[in-house]
Amino acid sequence: MLDEAAGEVPVAFVVRSNGNIETTEDEIKKFVSKQVVFYKRINRVFFIDAIPKSPSGKILRKDLRAKLAAGVPN
Repeated sequence: MLDEAAGEVPVAFVVRSNGNIETTEDEIKKFVSKQVVFYKRINRVFFIDAIPKSPSGKILRKDLRAKLAAGVPN
């Protein structure tokens, strides 16, 4: 995600499994903060229905960037 001060900041696209609607953005941020160094901590969390993938199973990052540009609702 583009950021004026840092250039780019990490974000997360999360697919809730088994209809788990109780997981919050703050819970995910806290979990990730414990796992990575400070400059890799995520800035925003976006909940989406599915991660876009190519026929070979690779994540289509360009589609995720397009969702960001379109203003993915949180």
